[in-house]
Amino acid sequence: MSPSRPLLRLAALSLALALPAPSRADAPLPSAREREAALLVGSVLGGTPMLEDLRSLVDEVGGRATGSDANTRSVEWALERFRAAGVTARAEPFPMPALWLERGATASVQGPGVRFAPRVAAMPFSAATSKGGLTAPLLEVGRGTEADFQRVGAKARGAFLLVETDELKDVDGLFREYDEAAVIESRAFAAGVAGVVYMGSRPGNQLYRHSVSVGPRNTRPMMVMERDGAKRALRLLRAGKALSLTAALDLRTGGPYEARNVIGEIRGTTRPDEVVVLGAHLDSWDLGGGALDNGANVAMLLDLARQMQRLGLKPARTLRFALWNGEEQGMYGSAGYARTHAAELDRHTLALSVDIGCGRITGFYTNGRAPLVPLVDRALKPVEGLGPFTQLDVPVVGTDNFDFMMHGVANLIANQEPATYGPNYHARSDEFEQCDARTLRANAAVVGALAWGFATMDEKLPRQSRAEVEALIRDTDLGQQMKAFNVWEEWASGARGHPLEGRPAPAPR
Repeated sequence: MSPSRPLLRLAALSLALALPAPSRADAPLPSAREREAALLVGSVLGGTPMLEDLRSLVDEVGGRATGSDANTRSVEWALERFRAAGVTARAEPFPMPALWLERGATASVQGPGVRFAPRVAAMPFSAATSKGGLTAPLLEVGRGTEADFQRVGAKARGAFLLVETDELKDVDGLFREYDEAAVIESRAFAAGVAGVVYMGSRPGNQLYRHSVSVGPRNTRPMMVMERDGAKRALRLLRAGKALSLTAALDLRTGGPYEARNVIGEIRGTTRPDEVVVLGAHLDSWDLGGGALDNGANVAMLLDLARQMQRLGLKPARTLRFALWNGEEQGMYGSAGYARTHAAELDRHTLALSVDIGCGRITGFYTNGRAPLVPLVDRALKPVEGLGPFTQLDVPVVGTDNFDFMMHGVANLIANQEPATYGPNYHARSDEFEQCDARTLRANAAVVGALAWGFATMDEKLPRQSRAEVEALIRDTDLGQQMKAFNVWEEWASGARGHPLEGRPAPAPR
């Protein structure tokens, strides 16, 4: 796409900010690294193939759940684009614990004088039903609180439980969904339910994917029901109508298999053994095209690599552009990378994850590494006119920084304005139109400046030990988040992160 005049003005502004005119005749000129950062920033703000890459990924490849044919195509798609840009690229295999894909999902609600068929979507790692479906009483369990379950009591056993939800507005609400679902499902499983049905939280009756909290260990049918249909069922139940639900979930499931990440690389010049990882996940759930989550940021990283190569920029450290798979099922692609590259992790100076859609980048989560904050501030100097930027030094679980954090590698997550992210998260509506082109280009400039700063600065943070990571868990809510995302047990057993050193992991707060 050709650049708009506002974008060209933005590029010119950024260049001016990055290369300030000396106020005195003897004032120092910008360094070579500052000039390189300015070139990169100006380039990605102009006319590049980034938006066309995003359109192609979303429209031609489409939703690309790991294990699907579309996901296989996405790997070849990404390799082709890196190589066409002259960037060295490879596919790296990693193990997935279980295959889960939906082929079809239907449901019908029936009772005396009532019958309707709301649309449903199986939750990832739901159990399948028999071909004819599973029929069980449908009971409402309010918001799924402890008091709600006490009210339903023994009637929950062998029933489908309908859980009421708030409409999702923002990213904070999304994290509440994850936290609450883990507790609700724990109570439901203990009560011996046949399955759980969530009232859809997305506006406009959008269906979406939301993983079962226990992942592949789940043994029950689990689903999301379109919001209006679930509201109708809830009203009927509260009016005293006895209802049953028949759910037919046709799923493709299987045991462990191999998937692939895509790694593009620009080798460093003076410190080539030191590595900066820039990551965005290539996989998406299949209902929509996966533009916000996370095609936009895949296209961004591809374009940054392309522009660095085109401009002939040579970083001091090696830059790896990592397009992860298996993220949606539990960040398995980045976990696989950490295992494959375990011997190199002491030389990984930074791992970045960009995974909150197309909203403006407002700063970065530094994930409990306070000394990172001034380094990020310095790296963002060339784009300070696109700010302000605020760094938040709290640990966050839920994307591909996780395994780097648990291995003690300095890591960042881009913090972004919610824009259209929350209501379209994992939903049918996650399509190309959700992304604003100008904001995406500005984000590319921010990530480009950050990447170039960390690839060229002298400073680097040492890798933390397991004991230091354990201290972070003790002092924050990190352990609670890990439980909500079903990764606590893997850390506690030493299967993820630093290996055990002969002592138990700390209890989460």
